[in-house]
Amino acid sequence: MAKQVTTVSEEGYSATNDIREFETTIDANGEDAPDTLESLLAAYGSCYVPALRVGSKQRGVDDVGRIEIDVTGDLNDDDKLESIHFEIGLEATVDDEQAADILERANELCKVHDALKADLHAEMTLEGDAF
Repeated sequence: MAKQVTTVSEEGYSATNDIREFETTIDANGEDAPDTLESLLAAYGSCYVPALRVGSKQRGVDDVGRIEIDVTGDLNDDDKLESIHFEIGLEATVDDEQAADILERANELCKVHDALKADLHAEMTLEGDAF
């Protein structure tokens, strides 16, 4: 199984992404749409929601209710991601031990968390006169 996304940019730094029957726009400058890093942070937070729900259930908290994640990406001097921080709020009451267990399990379940590893990079080819 593979995931497929087609990204097209006619000019400038904005790109349209076809993802199955969905279309989303990402603008590297952040002028016309979320920028690339904001999109990555949003994908990470969005992936973490089901990881938290499943991880919580597997660790004995059946219904966490509302989840709110404030995702912050700190940038270095080159405007590249240096670190990512989550501030997570759950509607359910959990103690410190439960919170640690839930986070550990959510980290195991979150596919974006797993994908952000140092040894995962795209293999690329480039072809001129393609159109």
